[in-house]
Amino acid sequence: MTQHTAAEYRISSFCSGGDCVEVGVLQEGVVAVRDTKDRSRELTFSSQEWAAFVAEIKRGAFDAL
Repeated sequence: MTQHTAAEYRISSFCSGGDCVEVGVLQEGVVAVRDTKDRSRELTFSSQEWAAFVAEIKRGAFDAL
């Protein structure tokens, strides 16, 4: 996997005990998500995909999971 250089990664406010997720916005406007235990692997999303995901979170679509 290719590791991108993000301007700045942010760690989730729900992080505890080292089980954390980081999100960073790449220069190309792509959003990268990675696990702090293995930063060499990232998932990348377009800004439109990320906005749709965040909207679903706010709507409560994943609350029952």
